[in-house]
Amino acid sequence: MIELLSEIPDPLRGQIGHTARVGSHFRFTGTVWLWQGDSPWHFVSLPDDIADEIADLMDGRLRGFGSVRVEVTSKEVTWRTSIFPSKSSGTYILPLKKQVRQELNLSEGSRATFTIDVIDD
Repeated sequence: MIELLSEIPDPLRGQIGHTARVGSHFRFTGTVWLWQGDSPWHFVSLPDDIADEIADLMDGRLRGFGSVRVEVTSKEVTWRTSIFPSKSSGTYILPLKKQVRQELNLSEGSRATFTIDVIDD
């Protein structure tokens, strides 16, 4: 279910699948998780409905590895990165580099709200 951002009360945002889309702005709350590989990375999985809308929005104009360029804001921190499709989860995943995690005081298991703007460049 997608609702306009202005209609979602703050305490409920992201708690039971509430997501919002205004233009190419997507807002959601997610949990930071750690990918254990050769080099561990921290990610947040996008809700399925937002991932589906982004895929529709991009309409085959994906970059390498199926990535999509985005600008992300959480609290007062804004950065540019790419989201990537995850075969195992079936959604896009948002990487959180160390500098961003430190600025936002995030670690594995932390929950945060993110606003994503798709950059079509």
